[in-house]
Amino acid sequence: MKKIISIVCALVLVSVVALAQNNGKKDPEKWREKVRAEQVAMITSELDLTEAEAQAFWPVYNEVQKQRREAFQASGEAFKALKEGVDGADVSKLLNDYLDAKKKCEALDAEALNRYKKVLPVQKVAKLVMAEEKFRHQQIGKLGGKGNRPGPGEMPMGHRANRPPVEN
Repeated sequence: MKKIISIVCALVLVSVVALAQNNGKKDPEKWREKVRAEQVAMITSELDLTEAEAQAFWPVYNEVQKQRREAFQASGEAFKALKEGVDGADVSKLLNDYLDAKKKCEALDAEALNRYKKVLPVQKVAKLVMAEEKFRHQQIGKLGGKGNRPGPGEMPMGHRANRPPVEN
């Protein structure tokens, strides 16, 4: 019953966000909120959290997502600075700044897994990782206009493994 209520709440949230669009006008913040709502709905469905797990998990998850967004933004800014200053005298510093920002993103992912393991069984943490990757692939498919892209671990059509061997 609790699972059904969670799913219904997530779907209502997605619907409200979708209906709040400005008659086709592009609003990046509304788009981000819609994507976040879709992500929450997928994670809710995939993890099948108990009420106690959900109460412990969502605050941690939301904080991790905030930190990830900040780290990703810093990485993007460092890349932009590197791109603009690649011919300048401080290119070594810019390169190091970019690499440090990327390392911070990776460190946050490792830290996040440890934080999730404190509030969820390890099997659900693994399901979370798979759900996030599945969601990422779905979003990439939507942005590319192709809804049937291969998921993680799947080989794309036309990949060498799907072709007959070439005879010499």
